[in-house]
Amino acid sequence: MCIISRADTVYCRLLRNQNTSYVTANKHIIEVKVNLTNLSELHNIQHIVNIPSIFNNGILSHNQAKKLKIKSKDISDVEPQDKRSRVVVPGGRRLHDYANLYINGRNKMMYKVTCKYSHSELCVLCVNPSVLDLRGVVIADCNASSDYVRFYPSPEGLSHIDFDLVFARSWKHPDNIIEEWRHGAIICAEVLVPDKIDSGFIEKIYVSSKESLRTVQKLAPDIPVDINSDIFFL
Repeated sequence: MCIISRADTVYCRLLRNQNTSYVTANKHIIEVKVNLTNLSELHNIQHIVNIPSIFNNGILSHNQAKKLKIKSKDISDVEPQDKRSRVVVPGGRRLHDYANLYINGRNKMMYKVTCKYSHSELCVLCVNPSVLDLRGVVIADCNASSDYVRFYPSPEGLSHIDFDLVFARSWKHPDNIIEEWRHGAIICAEVLVPDKIDSGFIEKIYVSSKESLRTVQKLAPDIPVDINSDIFFL
């Protein structure tokens, strides 16, 4: 999947058909709009047991869940979460004040989670990208706790995402460990939504197996559920 290249194609087509100076001056806006039309979904990785709570309360930020005393199965590791708790996003709010989505759920985080849990225990919530237009949404050009992350307002910040790297099949670079670390962070680029994401934005759920499909269909009977083994590295 290569969103930026399509944006460049549209940009070149507009150059042929429109005033050159106008199109050049508005290339940033053109790229963002094209990216939005191509980005069909955003991803949130969850343990299946959390589905009932999510459809009752939404996808909550770490701090919002704590405030509301919502119990859930946390699939993340303690050390990364401790680091995320100390990150302050431009504007003054902490990273734990945001519900997070991945631009591509088939990423380094998913790989780590599947090493910790059986794929049959996991699901990916597919969220409508219209959340990008909500007030206060922030785009992180890589893992939001990375030392090299840059934060941008949404949706304009999409133009800073390297979609070729985010949607790459692998972040591994056997001959260049520095590049592997960098790519591993970039493939985890995030969309950060203040406090919560209403469950109404969830359009579909991915699971890895027929067994998981049956389980999730019982927990969320009104939402389409698809088997997508690839996103779970199967």
